[in-house]
Amino acid sequence: MTTQTRTLPKRSPDVAFVPMLAEVARIEIVSPTFRRFTLTGPEVHTVADNRFDQRFKILFPRPGVDPAQMPLEDDWYDAWRRLDNDVRPPMRTYTVRDVRPEASEFDVDIALHGRLGPASTWALDAVVGDRIIVCVPHTGYTGGFHGGVDWRPPAEVDRVLIAGDETALPAISGILERLGDDARGIAVVEVPDAADAAALSRPPRGVELRIVPRGQAPVGTELVPAVHTAAGELLDARTPGADDLEDVDIDEGLLWEVPTDAQGDPLLARAPFYAWLAGEAEPIKELRRHLVSERGVDRKAVAFMGYWRRGRAEM
Repeated sequence: MTTQTRTLPKRSPDVAFVPMLAEVARIEIVSPTFRRFTLTGPEVHTVADNRFDQRFKILFPRPGVDPAQMPLEDDWYDAWRRLDNDVRPPMRTYTVRDVRPEASEFDVDIALHGRLGPASTWALDAVVGDRIIVCVPHTGYTGGFHGGVDWRPPAEVDRVLIAGDETALPAISGILERLGDDARGIAVVEVPDAADAAALSRPPRGVELRIVPRGQAPVGTELVPAVHTAAGELLDARTPGADDLEDVDIDEGLLWEVPTDAQGDPLLARAPFYAWLAGEAEPIKELRRHLVSERGVDRKAVAFMGYWRRGRAEM
């Protein structure tokens, strides 16, 4: 299928993320769980290359609905909300894995979990030439930090702890690729299959990568004890924390906190330890409590993101 000719919208320099039509150029199976989609399109050369754990949105087309008919202007969100339910494309959040502006391409890795929803179903059925809408950081934005990057450690950190399940694997890969050679710490990734290690980037020499397969066990079964062990190795002592953590109802509220100011800068200039945690909300909530309340880690040095909640669709 060839992308239809369409007049490209004029982009405002005040808008950080813009929607654009993209077409599947290539599909690669990178591990038992992950499939990599290379996307191209008439505006893809303007996707900003912020790397690390840069988030973006995919709007998956409804059956029989041409994505080229969806709103692509900068103020697309209100128009998207006004669409009828049988037309409005479901929206999900993913990580930009690689950007090649010279080739008008970028990559996204999508975990395959069976036909459990519009995203996983699309990933199983997609073929080269299929079209989707993506909402991505735009190089024409002149307002500084785009947002959507939650790896925001202090400028000086002695040791890092990076942890998540397979939904965080692409973000963790992006982080590992950009860590400096002087980085020290441990990265823990829980995956369904040990062979999913093929989807992960290599860390710098000073960061140990621990891949913990869980098989058919519930998400978090292997992640939580592995992170407890890693924290014990990275932290000097087990000291109860002074910070009172409010209880977050993960069935109703969003478990998400990145310790930055309004400009996106870290709240600390220096920290002996920094943790980045992402994945299913329940184990991430427990790991946050373990680090802050039980081990005494400064709350300003822990970023945690509940990427998804078991049994619920996330955007």
